Amino acid sequence: MDIETHSTDARGGSDQGAVKNMRSFSARILRVAWSAFLAFVILEFAQGIWSVLLGSNLRTSPTIPWAVVAMALVLWLMWQYLGGSGWPRSTSETRCRYLRANPVSGRVFAWALLAGVLSIVALTGYWIVMFQLVKMPPNVIPDLSRYPLLTVGLILAMASLVSPVSEESAFRGYCQVIMEREFRGPIAIVISSVLFTLAHVTHGFLWPKLLVYFLAGLTFGTIAYLTNSILPGIAVHVIADMTFFTLVWPSDASRWLVANGGADSWFWIHVTQAIVFTALAILAFRRLTKVTEPRRGEGNTPLGGTTTIMANSEAQP
Repeated sequence: MDIETHSTDARGGSDQGAVKNMRSFSARILRVAWSAFLAFVILEFAQGIWSVLLGSNLRTSPTIPWAVVAMALVLWLMWQYLGGSGWPRSTSETRCRYLRANPVSGRVFAWALLAGVLSIVALTGYWIVMFQLVKMPPNVIPDLSRYPLLTVGLILAMASLVSPVSEESAFRGYCQVIMEREFRGPIAIVISSVLFTLAHVTHGFLWPKLLVYFLAGLTFGTIAYLTNSILPGIAVHVIADMTFFTLVWPSDASRWLVANGGADSWFWIHVTQAIVFTALAILAFRRLTKVTEPRRGEGNTPLGGTTTIMANSEAQP
């Protein structure tokens, strides 16, 4: 009887453990889905409004770039709300924590900016090399040549701000912060990067493009993770968008395939660019890790544990 009872208890404990693990797994899946939902809502809200404002502006009064002013107000209001302002007040602290718009020291910001810029130069090289190895349609860029120079300049400036603010808030803020509570930091970064990549499927379901977007997501996610802030990532993202809008994408249609015309010197220059700047970016990120290490040791960054951060903040009056 004792043996049978023991066996029954063991099976019961095993079954309870399996049920508990299944519930834990289901809860994590729901958290991933919830973080993805929030990220895409934030993204579609900002970029949808910008598309409507810009289209209306260019149709009605292209000489007066009023859409830029209107969108600046929309971004400010969105930033305030995501950062904890407005109703309901019961979610203010949570929204502030999820946005992760934390100030960082000048030293940390400088190393994060350097690591990010080096990464963008490397990714630019990868993008150009991919376009010469794989036949792909270029990203669609609106023809602004018939509009006044001031209008074009302000539109490009705002376009280079809308995506960084909305995407960093959505994916490296809300989404990744939620994921860092459920998974280890590197896994959270990968999940947010996959979602960031899916958000760019509209540019074409083509693996070379999606690979570059995924690597960009890893770059921005690592910066947010190490610095516990999306502010350095926004600055890097602005530089990246301006670079691709003005220097890279306009030339994609004229790039020829290596398979057709052979590899010229520029192809090998871009290959070298990708390799060298990847190495330099890795070194910069290693330095950024060391610069933020004292704070991580105190448990004030995600590397010290998001749960610890939350516990410390809730313990304060």
